[in-house]
Amino acid sequence: MSCDDDSGVPGAAQSRIWSTPVGALVLCWVVAAGLVPVVWLAGSSLDRVFLGAALAVVVVVAGCLTYLRPRLRADPDGITVRTLGGSHRWPWARLSYRVTTSSRFGRTVPMLEIEVPEADLTGGLLLLGRFDLGAEPAEVAEYLETLRR
Repeated sequence: MSCDDDSGVPGAAQSRIWSTPVGALVLCWVVAAGLVPVVWLAGSSLDRVFLGAALAVVVVVAGCLTYLRPRLRADPDGITVRTLGGSHRWPWARLSYRVTTSSRFGRTVPMLEIEVPEADLTGGLLLLGRFDLGAEPAEVAEYLETLRR
């Protein structure tokens, strides 16, 4: 995540972005690059098929993570969210957000829920977790609240 200036305080011309951590993105591309020679040097055709499928999955995941950067951008005028369908922008008056928690695999997971008009996005609900934002959803919601005022 980054700010346009170093003050750390939301200002009139300040925007902020949140994205999947760069380390996760780099790791996906490194794994993909490492799988290429493994697929090429695999002993049997069945091994090549399975390793090729694994390579395809890793490349698709890495490509999606690259395309989705930055995932969320906020400024005093509203937010922009990047989805696989492209970038979507909403002014503060047309959206609402909250942090919810759910229990998954025996642990509590916070999610930032952003409700937008259904005409703009199918379903009208965006769920962004810590991996999507690269930060705690509660911290992001606090920052969004300071920008919204």
